[in-house]
Amino acid sequence: MSIDNTGVEYLVIKDFHFAEGIKKDVKVAYRSFHPSATKGTVLIPTCFGGRINTTLNFTNGALKDYHVVVVAMLGNGESSSPSNDDEFPAGYSLRYQDCINAQHALLTEHLKVKSLEAVIGFSMAGQQAYYWAAMHGSGNSPFVKRAVVICGSAKTSGHNYAFLEGPTSALIASHDYAQGQYKQNGVKPAEGLRAFGRAYAAWLTSAEWFRQELWKKLGAKSLQEWLHPPIGTTSWETWDPEDLLTLARMWQAGDIGGVAGNGDHREALSQITAKVLVMPCMTDQYFSVDDGENEVKHLANGTFDPIPSIWGHIAGGGANPQDATWMDTKIAAFMI
Repeated sequence: MSIDNTGVEYLVIKDFHFAEGIKKDVKVAYRSFHPSATKGTVLIPTCFGGRINTTLNFTNGALKDYHVVVVAMLGNGESSSPSNDDEFPAGYSLRYQDCINAQHALLTEHLKVKSLEAVIGFSMAGQQAYYWAAMHGSGNSPFVKRAVVICGSAKTSGHNYAFLEGPTSALIASHDYAQGQYKQNGVKPAEGLRAFGRAYAAWLTSAEWFRQELWKKLGAKSLQEWLHPPIGTTSWETWDPEDLLTLARMWQAGDIGGVAGNGDHREALSQITAKVLVMPCMTDQYFSVDDGENEVKHLANGTFDPIPSIWGHIAGGGANPQDATWMDTKIAAFMI
């Protein structure tokens, strides 16, 4: 185990078994907040492109009395990923159950956590929260007592799957990605990464968000600048292309029916005994509010409470402070 100067710790798990059959050592990055808290432990995984120290963690509000562990999901750059592990499973075969199994080992074997008061996640972390509930949230005394799914889903919809084909295809088809040949010269495909970002940007929020020109609140002076920021100023250029593709394929394959419910995500939902708070955003274009409402119908202890925001998907990540405050209040009430 090691720790860096930002408080992020790293644990190596020996001989970790991936769903595709590979066995190898993996590194899991995490950070503990309020480790001496007595009300129990809450797990918050990172989202697509999220980093441990920038993840909305509610530790100054709803979770101020809990031990909060923020963990980096596999494939996302801080824990073991294509960008930092040459032996990472090839073929974009990483799956959500791999992330949950690594996190479970971190909690039970290293941190000696006996149960989780909650798993809370946004976007891909929301899908991880559902997987946690499906894998460890059933029975009379489940390991996971609560799950908070923020802008996520139990199964990636066809529409969500199709959206992801846009940015991934833009990256793969770019001249500097060159069908993966960029790896031979060790230079990131900057144009491909920027194309990925542009294809992603239109879906992040909502039509009303664009109508009100709210990109200005995020520092862009114009729509053109929002879609085509100056070279060297966008976070997309810092990402690793293989990390992006690995995560996108795992996102597309998201379906808790693969780990419970005999292949049916609705049956898997019905087997969950943990309390689940489902909070899509009313204007999310990735994980639709209708999908969230339909999933709650199959939960024994589900609560549906959509975020009333025009900030679309990124409302769930805290991009708009008012939305973050709203979620904090809802989570505080849910934890009672």
